[in-house]
Amino acid sequence: MTNFRLQPPAFFDAYDVDDKTAFMQEMADVVPIKHNDKVVIKSNDVLDLARKLKREAIEKEEHYNQYGLSLTLNRAIDPYDVISYKQDGIQTGVFKNLRLGKYPLESRLKLTQMTIEEAKNTLAEAIELNFTRGIRVMLIQHGLGIQSQPVPGKLKSYVNMWLPTIPHVIACHSAHSAHGGLAATYVMMKKNPHQKMINREKHAKRS
Repeated sequence: MTNFRLQPPAFFDAYDVDDKTAFMQEMADVVPIKHNDKVVIKSNDVLDLARKLKREAIEKEEHYNQYGLSLTLNRAIDPYDVISYKQDGIQTGVFKNLRLGKYPLESRLKLTQMTIEEAKNTLAEAIELNFTRGIRVMLIQHGLGIQSQPVPGKLKSYVNMWLPTIPHVIACHSAHSAHGGLAATYVMMKKNPHQKMINREKHAKRS
């Protein structure tokens, strides 16, 4: 570090030594300003950020909990059982086309290798997002879970339990062999209001 030494102004050369001495005495306690590039983070700021992130995580969890996605399995199904559900009012032909895999798969979601809690949150978030985007049919890949413990087919059993409790879901069925068979499930969702409006506008233009 370069030593700092305060020098009297050049105009003091025109004055006597006493004036120079008096100036130096007055300025004796002056020190140069040190440059510090370090950013000091107060502990309170860290705590506030941690609380904010925790609060956001809780709010997100509460939002998806409104679907009733429980972590308590009420009924286990066999890994080779067929998943099948439809709301009242769904036309037989529509459900048959879903079962046969005739609708375009607009979204795919892979839940295998996830914990049950991770799968629960991921499933709820994906369905919420797809509903918002106007997607009608998606494929969920949950696997058979033949080796899962302590319950074979555990994740599949949870998916079977969760789907009917989600208001956006109007039908679901185990997939055709071309799309994963019993290790995957088709999910049909209702149209959101925005999507209905878009469809009405399309039909109006055609007529």
